[in-house]
Amino acid sequence: MNAQTLLPILQLQDLSFAYPGQPALASGWCASVGEGVTLLYGDTGSGKSTLLRVIAGALPSASGTLTLAGARLDTEPEAYTRNVFFCDPAAGAFEQLTARACTATLSEGDAGFDAALWQVLVEGFSLAPHIDKPMYMLSTGSKRKVGLAAALASGRPLVLLDEPEGALDARSIGCLWRAVESLAGHAGRAIVIASSARLDHVPRVALAGCIELPLR
Repeated sequence: MNAQTLLPILQLQDLSFAYPGQPALASGWCASVGEGVTLLYGDTGSGKSTLLRVIAGALPSASGTLTLAGARLDTEPEAYTRNVFFCDPAAGAFEQLTARACTATLSEGDAGFDAALWQVLVEGFSLAPHIDKPMYMLSTGSKRKVGLAAALASGRPLVLLDEPEGALDARSIGCLWRAVESLAGHAGRAIVIASSARLDHVPRVALAGCIELPLR
């Protein structure tokens, strides 16, 4: 279901989560996510985004232990969350910020943030004309690109991407996968990509594993 590596970046032990009155999304789930790319597949409504939020520490699990780059979420929440990049750039919290200010907010405390790579991604995603516009003025696709550029330039050990191809043009999709391929070879880095579509863009050498929803 997912890769076991010698140097796991993320470990989940006996994780359980369910919304009130609904079947459990995860129950006693154990997983290990290693360096490279892990694909998270599931149909629309299967719980991919919810699971990403749980892994990011943005949504509490009912039980279980999450450990990321040596930091446990339950005992070291600040250290844990500093190790993960996850964001919905279309969220209302960013609407009044410019795309540049949004990026600065997302990269705050990220000592490994690669400003040079971010600039390359801004150009690759055709964001340059929009980078100083407030987020509310941007299209859905451009908002997504702002988040993707910040995510791919992040130096955090774990990057979570939710349906990254959504609302992107062909050129931007190419830029996305070139960046993912390059980053997947970095030691100490893991990328989890949630998608309802089967992705054939990830080179096999970069693929750490796959997770299928519903969890079994």
